[in-house]
Amino acid sequence: MLNPELLVALFALLFGLVIGSFLNVCICRLPRDESIVSPPSHCPVCAYQIRWYDNIPLASYLLLRGKCRGCGTHISLQYPLVELLNGLLTLAVFLRFGLSLTGIAMVFFCSALVVITFIDLEHQIIPDEISLPGIVIGFILSFFLTEPGWLNSLIGLLLGGGSLLVVAWTYHRLTGNEGMGGGDIKLLAMMGAFLGWKAVPFILFTSSLSGSVIGLSLMMVQRKDGKLAIPFGPYLALGALLYLFYGKLLIGWYLGLSGFSGVQ
Repeated sequence: MLNPELLVALFALLFGLVIGSFLNVCICRLPRDESIVSPPSHCPVCAYQIRWYDNIPLASYLLLRGKCRGCGTHISLQYPLVELLNGLLTLAVFLRFGLSLTGIAMVFFCSALVVITFIDLEHQIIPDEISLPGIVIGFILSFFLTEPGWLNSLIGLLLGGGSLLVVAWTYHRLTGNEGMGGGDIKLLAMMGAFLGWKAVPFILFTSSLSGSVIGLSLMMVQRKDGKLAIPFGPYLALGALLYLFYGKLLIGWYLGLSGFSGVQ
């Protein structure tokens, strides 16, 4: 007989895969201001309505060999990638928080980050339909969660949105150009609402570091100048996930290297 914990972990993975299938709909339709409910999923080329047996996460893509059943058009690898990524994140949340209200909240949070990341990578926008409700939901949930608590959540959303607002305003005043979009500001506010104010400095540091390394590498490979537009949302999402799963460990490790001790 299978271990009950293994069964629950398997359910978490499958649940994440199913949610990932819906996230693909959001990623595809939100930038186009289309409904995520109607019409049903269909091929954008031949309008073939996708049947339930062609919409099984991961399995259908493999069985169809990545092609539409109706017209044979190649299906983007993004679809199984989003499903797999969300499935693994949901499993990771379960292993970290178990079956709890915090776990449910973090599954919602991670799924939102997946949608935001893929939309920002392709369209360089962060939809308000996710970030603004996310701020509200994160703050409301904080009243029912032991961490971060409503006060830390309130400070987090204000600090998250305020810090990037100051950076964007300063950059605009110094250069006369828009250096950061409002979507990034609202996204960090959402992260602060879910994770608390202590997460904000960590996310800013890790996202700036990873963004600088990857951005400079891309500019060197593509031989572009310093004006290459690189979306910041995915790096913020990476920083938030690192904090969610490894934040305390990494902060403790850093403080140890810095010579601090006894810090709780």
